[in-house]
Amino acid sequence: MLWLAARAACPKSGRVMEVYTNQPGVQLYTGNWLKGSAVGKLNTQYDQFHGFCLETQKYPDSVHQPHFPTVILRPNETYEHVMVHRFSAHAVKSRL
Repeated sequence: MLWLAARAACPKSGRVMEVYTNQPGVQLYTGNWLKGSAVGKLNTQYDQFHGFCLETQKYPDSVHQPHFPTVILRPNETYEHVMVHRFSAHAVKSRL
């Protein structure tokens, strides 16, 4: 069963990204190290905080926390990690 782990939305553009997963945790990485030297599509310069990443996973340090879900995979057990990104866009009303 998948659950909605994260939702990011931009009110200005109406873009929405949802992340669904079967994992209990989500790690957030930010582009705080970006300094403008990375260049993307249409020569867009990526400055500090212009990007982020959402990584679904087990909880950090689970192996040492008995109340966390286990991360130990025993012989003949199967591990399944599912992550789905859902993108949409909503109309934004002009403020003119």
